[in-house]
Amino acid sequence: MSWWGTFAGGTFGFMLGGPLGAALGAAIGRKFDRGLDGNLRQPNAPRNNLPRGHQQRVQAAFFTAAFSVMGHISKADGQVTRDEIQLATRIMEKMDLSPQQRIAAKALFNEGKEEGFDLHSILIQFRKEMGGRVTTLHRMFIEIICYAAYSDGTLHPAEHRLLRQICDTVGFSLRELDAILTSVAAELHHRREGHGRISLDDAYSVLDLAPDAEDAQVKKAYRRLLSQHHPDKLVAKGLPEEMMKIAAQRTHEIRQAYERIKEQRGF
Repeated sequence: MSWWGTFAGGTFGFMLGGPLGAALGAAIGRKFDRGLDGNLRQPNAPRNNLPRGHQQRVQAAFFTAAFSVMGHISKADGQVTRDEIQLATRIMEKMDLSPQQRIAAKALFNEGKEEGFDLHSILIQFRKEMGGRVTTLHRMFIEIICYAAYSDGTLHPAEHRLLRQICDTVGFSLRELDAILTSVAAELHHRREGHGRISLDDAYSVLDLAPDAEDAQVKKAYRRLLSQHHPDKLVAKGLPEEMMKIAAQRTHEIRQAYERIKEQRGF
């Protein structure tokens, strides 16, 4: 059962307290007042993975942080545009959220837009819930909010500053942030162009490579990005199952980019 099924059914294998629990509780009209140290384990937890209760807690934290921070960054330039609202809606559609989940996601997005939104506390708890080591799960989180920042086709200076602040708080590399921004911008440009075939310029940008990169560098970048976006691996680390389609779409873009470069170079 997914974290939401357990959550909605009231049979908690976890309890998400703190700022994230408060945000999620407000989004669905419930109050959670337990602290950060809830019950993280259940009997018969799956082996070679996060314990089931812990995994569900991580999934709930990821879902809550992703939609609320998306809402916050959409207002970083002073206004929330129709494009930014549509992007959040498209992400929900890709995730095949249930009606109840969609209501919660929209409410979290709106919470993030509020003046009193405590971004720092949300991110500090997010970092704690994800564990002490930066993983591909952190990268997926940063990618999602980068899509939100680029939703109107432009990365505003205020959005860029906020992204850097977010990365600094969760311990994510600023070099990796720049690589993600380059890749996301190229991917969104390809989609806006509406062509079936990705351009060479966009292909190199998706893989975060210069056009004069050696063949070995191209292959290495491709393998690294595929590994980082493997849906099964991400879910095992705690990515909500509803977000698997986003990871799968990202994998598709990476493959398209690699095949375009591979065809042009003939290897």
